[in-house]
Amino acid sequence: MKRPEPTRIRPDTQTSLRFSRQLRSGTSPELLLRRELHRRGRRYLVHRPIPGLPRRRADLVFTRWRLAVFVDGCFWHGCPEHGVMPRSNSEWWGWKLEMNRERDRDTDQRLRELGWTVLRVWEHESPGLAADRVEQILDALARRPRGARDDR
Repeated sequence: MKRPEPTRIRPDTQTSLRFSRQLRSGTSPELLLRRELHRRGRRYLVHRPIPGLPRRRADLVFTRWRLAVFVDGCFWHGCPEHGVMPRSNSEWWGWKLEMNRERDRDTDQRLRELGWTVLRVWEHESPGLAADRVEQILDALARRPRGARDDR
């Protein structure tokens, strides 16, 4: 359930400009993971819309296996290790970041209801270890009995 937005103090011009320039897709951690998976022979689609939620997109999609991978930024998605709350306007930022986490949970739930497997990777994770996790899931999905997966 969406909480009401707290009174917002507009960020100053420099802060607003800095955040507007941050990439939403094709970030360095995402590109490193894509490069590593490609090197290992894994093929995928990028930035595919979530079924029923066209404004939400998975970073990597393995359609045959119905695996959606998201590379989450530590700040925007509230990493417990590296997520730092801004000191100024902290009430609004706390609300904003919690809404991001709620949206992530909703996206994950909707995908699972549609029979998808969801993997979330933090931007600080090693691309090699993240690729290992992707491959473990893909291998497990490939071993499932034929009727247990959608082979479209």
